Amino acid sequence: MWTVVYIAPNRPVAEMLKELLEKEGLLTMLRPLGVPHLGDSANVQILVPEAEVEEAQEILSQVIGGA
Repeated sequence: MWTVVYIAPNRPVAEMLKELLEKEGLLTMLRPLGVPHLGDSANVQILVPEAEVEEAQEILSQVIGGA
């Protein structure tokens, strides 16, 4: 089962975080939220398999917390 680990403010941020998680060896999926016509400016959920949630959250907290 896929689990949301972060909601990015837009598609470019989501893509950047997806690449980061994938470089760490995690499976990652993006799912747009909200109104489709907003395109790249809509919020995007970042999901990982349930077994990888803890590792993904650690990686994201280091990147986002350190920003």
